[in-house]
Amino acid sequence: MTLDFELPNLIKELKKRKPTKVLIQLPEGVKQNVSEIASEIEKLGINVVISGETCWGGCSVSVAEAKNVGADLIVHFGHAEFTKVNFPVLYIEIRDDLNLIPLLKKSLSSLKKFKNIGFSYSVQHRQDVSRIIDFYEKSGKKIILSKKKGHAFYEGQVIGCEYSGLKSIKEKVDCFVILGNKFHSLGAALALPSKKVFLLDVYNDEISEMSEFKEKIMKQRIVAIEKFKNAKNVGIILETKIGQKFGDSKILIEKLEKSGKKSILISMSEISPEKLMNFYHLDAFVELACPRVAVDDFAKYSKPLLTFRESLVALREISWEKFLDEGII
Repeated sequence: MTLDFELPNLIKELKKRKPTKVLIQLPEGVKQNVSEIASEIEKLGINVVISGETCWGGCSVSVAEAKNVGADLIVHFGHAEFTKVNFPVLYIEIRDDLNLIPLLKKSLSSLKKFKNIGFSYSVQHRQDVSRIIDFYEKSGKKIILSKKKGHAFYEGQVIGCEYSGLKSIKEKVDCFVILGNKFHSLGAALALPSKKVFLLDVYNDEISEMSEFKEKIMKQRIVAIEKFKNAKNVGIILETKIGQKFGDSKILIEKLEKSGKKSILISMSEISPEKLMNFYHLDAFVELACPRVAVDDFAKYSKPLLTFRESLVALREISWEKFLDEGII
């Protein structure tokens, strides 16, 4: 894996914007590169503060943190813009420089039954899209990029929390191919239950079809929803990060009361089993933050933790059939 942190572009933008102090945000897997980045910025006479908080996506822009440390610009690495914030942010997406042709050739045997392919990529591979399309079309495939909808900043971009851009083309394609990692491809499989989803795993040089992983998650979600039905006291978790707001707490409180359940609102900057453990008097939780917290981390939590839409299924406001048909994410 060769990552390009686009330092020339970063320096050019900083010279143009002339900040006095910046807060740097980096994804978890690349924080080891921060000293080199900070050194280049400091050469411009700019003070640098490194955010030690987790940064899972473009939803995690730390505006409050930047203000608290006196920064006048956030440099956010590894993601495209996810949502508008009332603070200056410079997005440096990071490019992953790889030769994808061997993996694309390997994928043809898995895709031989499919003609029309819906395609999405994680933002680190945006520079490769035209070459990928050209390869598949020369191999007799038709590539349709996912739409620029929801929180996706680019046509064809996939993000982990919602898949409206892929759903908008599902009737036009025979299957989906996701260039990135298991996180994105599993989310796509959960969001698109009627279609096969294949992962082009560039880091493990593998092509994976996601049905088996999807079925495992679906069974876990059924268990969580059924357990939630017996809960009497429910915690509704509000995420303080700007981009992680999924669902309406007011509506949820009304639905819970209608079903004879008591609820309290809890705010958190990040959900963890250790934090929920302190609320031992509660029977279950609904998180209105990133839906992948509840869906992917089932085994970490001793009590049911549902997404907003899952809670509506448990409260019989949405039928299970409709929930599955629309995709659980």
